[in-house]
Amino acid sequence: MRTERNLTRLDRVFARLDREPERPAHLDVPRMSRHRVVLFGATLAFYLAIVVAVLVTSWLVRFDWQVMFFRPYQQWPEIHAFLDYWVVLGQRGPTAVMVAAWLGWRSWRQHTLRPLLMFGTALLLLNVTVGAAKIGMGRLGPHYATVIGSNEMWQDGDIFPSGHTANAVVTWGILAYLASTPRTRRYLSALSAVVSLSVGLTTVYLGTHWLSDVFLGWAAGLLILLALPWFEPLITRVEAVIFRVREAWRDRRAGTTATAPEPVPAPVGVPAIVQQRPSAGGEAPAREPVGAARTTTRPPAYLAPGPHTARSERTPVTPAGSRRPPHPHADRVPRGAASARPMAGG
Repeated sequence: MRTERNLTRLDRVFARLDREPERPAHLDVPRMSRHRVVLFGATLAFYLAIVVAVLVTSWLVRFDWQVMFFRPYQQWPEIHAFLDYWVVLGQRGPTAVMVAAWLGWRSWRQHTLRPLLMFGTALLLLNVTVGAAKIGMGRLGPHYATVIGSNEMWQDGDIFPSGHTANAVVTWGILAYLASTPRTRRYLSALSAVVSLSVGLTTVYLGTHWLSDVFLGWAAGLLILLALPWFEPLITRVEAVIFRVREAWRDRRAGTTATAPEPVPAPVGVPAIVQQRPSAGGEAPAREPVGAARTTTRPPAYLAPGPHTARSERTPVTPAGSRRPPHPHADRVPRGAASARPMAGG
């Protein structure tokens, strides 16, 4: 009888994934070309120039103070409520959930983990690089500044570079990086640039960041996007390892859940030969089939002559004599009965 094992939810997910098309062969994977290397070097130089300009308290720091005293949130208060919501596009939690959901759907459709792995790599680089810069330079924000005209460095702050700006560049820029066609990549690049620029300027409007923080956030996010092609070979190896582990797990699970065939009983009537050890005299005892009928000395049962009749047609035979044992006081006469003994005397 053929039986089918019950599929678990994970097995159904893998079965659904296996029916989807493979990753398109024409997918353009970005390479670290000479143009990209030059752009990466220029962005790194801009990053270092911003850091040096803030450290030496140059004109950029004075411009930061002028923008802070201008107080844009007081100049245009009618857009304050809208920008409070718009700046959420730079927060890591909500944006990471939205982008991860979209890239997860793409991974499902294209049967590849590359979109999710690239997004995870970009977020890891963002946390390490931007977080280290924030803690290392420790700059205070405009709301917590203490000395007018100072760069507010090494004051245990955490706003340089702007995390909202860098996160907006990386989170929305990864969609352009993973685009399937050059045309889609251009459109998504323009859209991510508009979102990241507007989020950075929104933080300046709200007074939570200096303008130099936003400049450095743009450079930090762009450096991460430009460096992603260097991690493509690693992502490919990790994806291959994950799929190999998945296939091994599925094979092991299929082996453990497979039902073992039931043992087939030996056919009745076929004797099995039992090998016995030879006796001490060197003569091997005769082999006897196991289960064969042994000859007995009991005489054969008596069969009545005549043709065979059905049980219902047979006449019951009453055995001779009674099977009841004799009564121990059978010679007694019941009371009231006439005695057969002659009476003495006359």
